[in-house]
Amino acid sequence: MRLPTRNSIFIFALVLLSVTAIPARSAGKDNQDKKPAHHHYKVVDLGTFGGPSSYFNSLSVTDVFLFGTVFYNIAQVRNSKGVFVGFAETSAPDPYPGFCYLPDCFVAHAFQWKNGIKTDLGALPGGASSAAFWINAKGWITGNSENGETDPLIPGVPEIRAVRWKDGQIRDLGTLGGSTSFAQAINNRGQITGLALNGISDPYSYYYVFLYGFSNGSQTRGFFWDEKDGMQDIGTLGGPDAFPSLINQRGQVAGFSYTNSIPNSTPPFVPTFHPFLWEKGKGMKDLGSLGGTQTASVNGLNERGEVVGGLLLPGDVINHPFLWDGEKLTDLTAPPFSATGKGEARWINEAGEVVGNAELSGSCDGLGLRMHAFLWRNGAMTDLGKIAGTPNSQADFINSKTQIVGGSWSCDTSVLNAFLWEDGSIVDLNTLIPPDSPLYLYWAPFIDDRGEIGAFGTLPDGDSHAVLVMPCDENHPAVEGCDYSMVDTPAAVPLTSFAVRKRSRRALAPSLMRRMGRYRLPGPALGPKN
Repeated sequence: MRLPTRNSIFIFALVLLSVTAIPARSAGKDNQDKKPAHHHYKVVDLGTFGGPSSYFNSLSVTDVFLFGTVFYNIAQVRNSKGVFVGFAETSAPDPYPGFCYLPDCFVAHAFQWKNGIKTDLGALPGGASSAAFWINAKGWITGNSENGETDPLIPGVPEIRAVRWKDGQIRDLGTLGGSTSFAQAINNRGQITGLALNGISDPYSYYYVFLYGFSNGSQTRGFFWDEKDGMQDIGTLGGPDAFPSLINQRGQVAGFSYTNSIPNSTPPFVPTFHPFLWEKGKGMKDLGSLGGTQTASVNGLNERGEVVGGLLLPGDVINHPFLWDGEKLTDLTAPPFSATGKGEARWINEAGEVVGNAELSGSCDGLGLRMHAFLWRNGAMTDLGKIAGTPNSQADFINSKTQIVGGSWSCDTSVLNAFLWEDGSIVDLNTLIPPDSPLYLYWAPFIDDRGEIGAFGTLPDGDSHAVLVMPCDENHPAVEGCDYSMVDTPAAVPLTSFAVRKRSRRALAPSLMRRMGRYRLPGPALGPKN
């Protein structure tokens, strides 16, 4: 895959981490201890619309730094009716070559997939590209679409609008008075959250500063949308801007917001921003900080109003995973992970189990820090281990059955493997799929409660496709192409668990190093205002 030029901005930019360098599938061992057997899996390639690649919404494959975008989220991309949503490239060249929607610079369209049929959801009238981000139990889909207009402040930049697809029809959700909006998530009541520009001048506009490195844009506000009242501004924590990430079935919204309008002296030289939890009629609650001026990420929200993500420590250099449990903020960094190390919480399920990754002591062959996936539950942190040949790992999603998926990588990032963790055992997903599969699974960011996995696979020519990885188990009887025998796989490394000690960016190998923190621009850094 081709990487972008320096001035290219990708609205939904996905990590393309030298996937052509991923070797043939192998079954190396870290030790000889056998773990419980796993099911075989069937791989369904979701394909494209004639272009090279397809995607679904996932933080784990979004490289904020490399491609210069922060509009992403870990998302519910498959519902209980088996509908999967994402976006795929067509063969048409992108009409905005300086600001391509995706890395290969082809037009992309939102899609839904069900029972082997992929439907092109189209774009707004006049617009070229679109993306489906989230689907609810009713099959309503939210995402974004170009509308054919260009940004009034930056020539050549396409306007983007938050949209909803219902019964096959696309609807523009509008803005708060500015030129652009982004939809992030939708719940089963049809309530949607995202961000929208309001047209009021703002020298630290979140949208313009973090996406384009351009100041003096308009305020970036969080919105709550419903059928009755349309798009509503949810306010801020005291500063000009807010960025929502998630919404639960109760209508609670989680995200982060500027707390004032005073720029800090540390990069990126913008006001302090903290995570928040908002609820209609109750307003926005500041969830606090771990001493830094920035929120690295807000990645997970459950029905109990518990929030997880990453927060920076004093000095704004080190990022730690955090949990807001409805009453207090907890730093989840604990042994065996480095007390001074970096990390981030990626998702939380309804039982309050949290997954993510954190730094271990020691270097990764001298190329950077060692990172391992973790599971936090009942006050204890468990190291989930790693796959043979890939000393680093990251957990991205956990379902109600404590099945966990993510990816692992070598110190030089030349090897990437999608993994599944269940029943105390971590396993390379490539050892569970048919050996003649043309796809090599390099990351798995989503798993639903039926154990069906959303993953990314690379073809021999280097193109990356969104794939559905389906277990051949008792819940999926008589599936064509399924192998229902069990697979004995070797363990990865011994697993350990330690109690979390309550307290109170990042050196991964080159292509992955930016993933552990947030908010550094690909272009010239902004300096303090005079």
